[in-house]
Amino acid sequence: MSSPEIVEEGAEGAKPAAPKSKKKLLIIGAAAGVLLLSGGGGAAMMLSGGSAKAETAPEAESGHGGGEAEGKDAFVDVPAMVVNLRSPDGASRFLKLHFMIVPGAKGTPESIQEKLPLILDAYQPFLRELRPEDLAGSAAVFRIKEEMLVRATDVAGPGMVKDILIQDLVQQ
Repeated sequence: MSSPEIVEEGAEGAKPAAPKSKKKLLIIGAAAGVLLLSGGGGAAMMLSGGSAKAETAPEAESGHGGGEAEGKDAFVDVPAMVVNLRSPDGASRFLKLHFMIVPGAKGTPESIQEKLPLILDAYQPFLRELRPEDLAGSAAVFRIKEEMLVRATDVAGPGMVKDILIQDLVQQ
């Protein structure tokens, strides 16, 4: 008699195992789908939102024509900079930084370009005081962007610079 009980328990144990596996697979699949959709949607929103804002801001400022030409060149590409890093062991360390400046509501690419030498001059002391440890981790890029944005705003004026887009950040 114990044999049928074992078979029944085995059969009952097999039945719930299949739904649990299906539930787990459905949950994992749904979670992965949500992550993919939210990541893709977020990236699409950032890309389309950034380009739409960059194109509309100059048009709103320059209602006298030429808004479309400025909208295409809404970023100021800054040539790559190479600076020495402060190293506690005395070894030579370098930072290569390539970035773009996004003009704000009051700024135009031309006005940013005119003040670019002053902005770069404001960046030099900050970048030279960085240590290799300051560049470790993913949060380092955000801290550097914030510092660069503050310095650019100080030089160019409020509302002139909207964002700093770091293209390359290489430590050697």
